[in-house]
Amino acid sequence: MMPIAIDAIYRYPIKGLSAESLSQTELKAGEALPHDRRFAIAHTATHIDPNNPVWLPKTRFFMLMQDEKLAQLNTRFDDTTGHLRIEQAGRAVLDASLVQPEGRKKAEAFFAEFLANHPGGRPHIVEAPGHTFSDAKQKPNSTTYKYISLVNLASVRALEEPAQMSVDPLRFRANFYFDGAPAWNELSWVDAEIVVGEARLKVVSPITRCPATSVNPATAERDLDIPRLLVREFGHNYMGIYAQVIGGGTVRNNDRLTPPA
Repeated sequence: MMPIAIDAIYRYPIKGLSAESLSQTELKAGEALPHDRRFAIAHTATHIDPNNPVWLPKTRFFMLMQDEKLAQLNTRFDDTTGHLRIEQAGRAVLDASLVQPEGRKKAEAFFAEFLANHPGGRPHIVEAPGHTFSDAKQKPNSTTYKYISLVNLASVRALEEPAQMSVDPLRFRANFYFDGAPAWNELSWVDAEIVVGEARLKVVSPITRCPATSVNPATAERDLDIPRLLVREFGHNYMGIYAQVIGGGTVRNNDRLTPPA
């Protein structure tokens, strides 16, 4: 039997925007993947206190479930300078610093034009040090809401058969994609510990999937009702798992994932 190993690592510095591939990352106990969902594009009426941030549902932000047009944008964020570059159809449409007032205003003006007529009003970019704008609310069996998301590529392949089409794993916006485990085996790991590279994680829940996964990240079109397909074919609406980091360490591409004994 082949070992289970990390196939790809991704972060999403701006909630709802494109994935950024990483060769490795450093995990810390109780924390999300560094810079993951660090920023969000908030609705006009959404207020975030940067000194006392609280979890808010994704419906308070611009995101793929309602604003599939966001999938047209390819982003790159430099976490050392705070600079964001956005391309659309291979053409640069924004270069701005998200950590400087003028740069943030420039980015907000871009999104106001790009998302004109979308529900939510004029967008504003929010950030709160130490906070992650994750979809996941804190689970009762964990001590934080800051999770790592993992998706089993065998489960994605199992979905492709009834879908009768290729399913891009990036639809599921996970931090770690792994291969080598049987399809859906990850759902049995809830409440158990796994080792990923040098880090230890406790799996806290499966990930319930929403209509955002129906958006093809390559075309920005809704072309497959994944939640409905999961329920119809597999009797659940899950793809992937959330895990809390309980022991920090480096995780690299091709590192081994050790499941519960």
